[in-house]
Amino acid sequence: MTEPLPHPLRSDALDNRERVLEAARTLFATEGLDVPMREIARHAGVGPATLYRRFPTKRALVAEAFAEEVRACHAIVEEGLADPDPWRGFRRVIEKTCDLHTHSLGFTEAFMEAYPDAMDFATDRARMLGSVAELARRAQKTGDLRPDFVPDDLILVLMAHRGIHTTSTATRQAASRRFAALMIQSFQTSPTRAPLPPATRRPASVRNT
Repeated sequence: MTEPLPHPLRSDALDNRERVLEAARTLFATEGLDVPMREIARHAGVGPATLYRRFPTKRALVAEAFAEEVRACHAIVEEGLADPDPWRGFRRVIEKTCDLHTHSLGFTEAFMEAYPDAMDFATDRARMLGSVAELARRAQKTGDLRPDFVPDDLILVLMAHRGIHTTSTATRQAASRRFAALMIQSFQTSPTRAPLPPATRRPASVRNT
């Protein structure tokens, strides 16, 4: 006996679902994953019951909200692996990964498993780090990447990069580019002293501490 096909969502239900996802992405990006579900519902203009009907748990909402970012992570690493120059591919992985994590504090928390309701990201993270390990082996074989680099160093990069979110949105991307350049130089066997991207001004609250 064949299973009945799921009923497609009505247009109003589909609209509510997209509003919830948009609200979740916006709030997760600025406030991280601790934002309450009720606040997401309020921001979306729907009742809590409507939110939970579409997403019974925060875990389900987090996974769906960041599905595009997860796909982008895999694409970044696959692009790096496809580069005939392993060191160039490795550099681009660092640059593009930092840039991706510039846009949402919540995605960084989910990817780093810093929040219990983001455990569904463990498989994706393990897969990405496995690909990074292969790319690192190639770059080490050519003598460009320092021999003591390990894939978990990428997690250290993201842990440090998380501080980018304390800066203003106007300077965040420039700060991320400079940070990525510094990390790349630190990973290179014989670092080149190429000029770094321009520095950004520190927020007044940081300068005065």
